[in-house]
Amino acid sequence: MCISKSIGLNAQNQNDDVTLIQALLNLNLSLLPGVPFLTEDGVLGPHSQAVIQQFQNLVATPGAASGVIDPGSVTVTALRAAVDGQFGSNLLHILTPLSSQEQADTFAAPLTAAMDANQINTPLRQAHFLAQLGHESGSLRFTAELASGAAYEGRTDLGNTQPGDGPRFKGRGLIQITGRINYTSYGNDRGQDYITGLNPNLLATDPNIAADCSGWFWATRHLNELADNDDLLTITKRINGGTNGLDDRARRLKLAKCLLIP
Repeated sequence: MCISKSIGLNAQNQNDDVTLIQALLNLNLSLLPGVPFLTEDGVLGPHSQAVIQQFQNLVATPGAASGVIDPGSVTVTALRAAVDGQFGSNLLHILTPLSSQEQADTFAAPLTAAMDANQINTPLRQAHFLAQLGHESGSLRFTAELASGAAYEGRTDLGNTQPGDGPRFKGRGLIQITGRINYTSYGNDRGQDYITGLNPNLLATDPNIAADCSGWFWATRHLNELADNDDLLTITKRINGGTNGLDDRARRLKLAKCLLIP
């Protein structure tokens, strides 16, 4: 179920539900001539309310607009029809609401390949994977962590045993793998050198590698099995080491499930 409560005129209008409907409406803008992109802020303002009614009038219930969207309603079904569970750049753009369309276009094919290569091959697995990398990358905007990496210097648990290893092997990729051990293991599995010279930067600068190393991390940490059990908390701990950003990851997962799971 995409939304948990009704939204619209005199409805409950829970923030997460409104955000999700705003995202679905944005996916359907081609059906609504002249309607500008909605800000996905979870606030049911006059523009969002007007677009709901326009969508109902033109698409969901032609000629009749209640102005309210109930869980499991015809309007929700009509909104989801624009996606029908098919992954692509438009869907990725909606799942990463701070990204540009150009960023979504850049990463859609690499992420498709990464999911295919790492058995991220069910709607539930894909929903968890995309929700986590959406959070970790700030909606595809960052393929390297913003900090210098100095905090990882001397972290022997990450294999950082040589001077400069902290910054050299800071988090990179869409899930931002970290440390000499991980860079070495990934390179060994791919038959490539991601250790010497400027090669570590490839995990951030090459979109195919940024996506692939994220899929590799997901598979080698056995996160598909946790996704099969819908275990958001444990997945988050294995990626993050804690529960930072858990609420945002949960919101992204809810949207991804709505769009990907029939």
